[in-house]
Amino acid sequence: MDRVLATARRSLDRLTPAEAAAEHAGGALLIDIRNQAQRRRGGTIPGAVAIDRTVLEWRCDPTSPWRMDVPIEHDTRLIVICAEGYSSSLAAASLRRLGLKRATDVVGGFEGWVQAGLPVAPARPRLRRIADRSKMAGEGGFEPPIS
Repeated sequence: MDRVLATARRSLDRLTPAEAAAEHAGGALLIDIRNQAQRRRGGTIPGAVAIDRTVLEWRCDPTSPWRMDVPIEHDTRLIVICAEGYSSSLAAASLRRLGLKRATDVVGGFEGWVQAGLPVAPARPRLRRIADRSKMAGEGGFEPPIS
């Protein structure tokens, strides 16, 4: 695995967290591939787009019918960030193989971002489903109570 990671990183112009923040402020798309539990625990990066790693290529490929709503072209600057900077290297290299030639990642990942003192927003609380809908709107469920 070390060789695979080293090969992936040779194809990237990896960024420090400060460089990534500056490019993001200048219009680069920052993509957070940490899972939902990691984002809930550690917080989120303001302005970053959260995309699950399992669907990253489909969401970023400009020719994919499942691409995200954000306009992406083959020359769009994409900066991928994960928890520690390992998965993001493999993900960014995969995006480059799709023809997204300016994809890269962040050295140290989210941990490096936090250690650099860069902005982090608290994660939004997880919404819980209410099994008994009557608790949502009085005894009649969604309908108003009968008077």
